[in-house]
Amino acid sequence: MRRDGDRGPRGPGGDSGQPQLTEKLISVNRVAKVHKGGKRLAFTALAIVGDGKGRVGMALGKSNEAADAIRKGFTLAQRQMTTIPLRGSTIPHEVMGKSDASRVVLKPASPGTGIIAGGPVRAVCEAAGVRDILTKSLGSTNPLNLVKATLNGLLALEQPEALIARRRDSGEPAGAKA
Repeated sequence: MRRDGDRGPRGPGGDSGQPQLTEKLISVNRVAKVHKGGKRLAFTALAIVGDGKGRVGMALGKSNEAADAIRKGFTLAQRQMTTIPLRGSTIPHEVMGKSDASRVVLKPASPGTGIIAGGPVRAVCEAAGVRDILTKSLGSTNPLNLVKATLNGLLALEQPEALIARRRDSGEPAGAKA
C-alpha cells in the first residue's frame, strides 16, 4: 500500500541495466502573488528520488501548475542524485546534519530496528535504502530544511576504511579522533 506522495518504483528496472527509482513527494506549496489585476498562483514541489541502494537526490520543482512542479521536481532530483556510504542496512557512524535552523541527528541501528524517523527524514532514508536507523530532528520542522539537513548528514558519512586510509596518508596517529 502506498502512502500519499509515494509514487513507487519507476523506470524499466528488471532485465535492463537501469536501476528502479523510488519517487517520493514530500510537500507541495502554493504561493499567491498579488498584482493589480488579481492573484498569480505558483506551486513548488519538494521531491525525493532514490534507488534504495545508497543513491538519493532531492529537488524543488517550481511552476505555475502543480502537476508541472511535481514533474520538474522528480526530473531535477534524478539529475542531482548522490551516493551515500552504507554499512549493511544502516549507516557507518553517528552524524548530525544542519541546514538553516534545522538539525537532524542520525544514528546507526541494529538490524530489525527499522526507520525511527518522522516525515521528511523518513522519506529520505527510505529512498536512500537505509532500513535501520535512529533519528531525531531538532529546531525548525520546515520540510525543505529537514530534507537538506538529512542529506547534509548523510553526505558527511565516511566508511571506516576510507578514514583509516586518509589518516595513514596524512601521518595522523591511528588512535586520533576525527
